[in-house]
Amino acid sequence: MEQAGIGWVAATIIGGLAGWLAEQFMRSNMGVLMNIILGIVGAIVANAILSLFGVVLGGWLGYLIAGFIGACILIAIGRMFRR
Repeated sequence: MEQAGIGWVAATIIGGLAGWLAEQFMRSNMGVLMNIILGIVGAIVANAILSLFGVVLGGWLGYLIAGFIGACILIAIGRMFRR
């Protein structure tokens, strides 16, 4: 989050948006708080995975993209364990 150059308030808003987009894309039904958590944690997970391949996403747009990708991954993992 600090490496992306955004603060906590922006991270919460962008994380919520990324989580909501992932929720719509994956046709999941989560609440607002879970969307924010998925977006923020998803961005951390996706940035870690992408950095292994040498891809670095910065700024608020990069954080949104990483949050969306990571939240989709986390929703898919959650569905695997739920079944």
